[in-house]
Amino acid sequence: MRIFLKLVRDERGATAIEYGLIAALIAVAAIGAMQGIGGKLNSTFNNVSGQLI
Repeated sequence: MRIFLKLVRDERGATAIEYGLIAALIAVAAIGAMQGIGGKLNSTFNNVSGQLI
């Protein structure tokens, strides 16, 4: 019974899961931002390439 109570009171696993969820949310936001910037950057390079030819 002591072992079960010790496991219930241990919060290290919950903290690790919370940090993992935060990291995943940041990664999703970064990917979304990079995709938007990537499209604009691709358009800019295509315009420059068209002006050079």
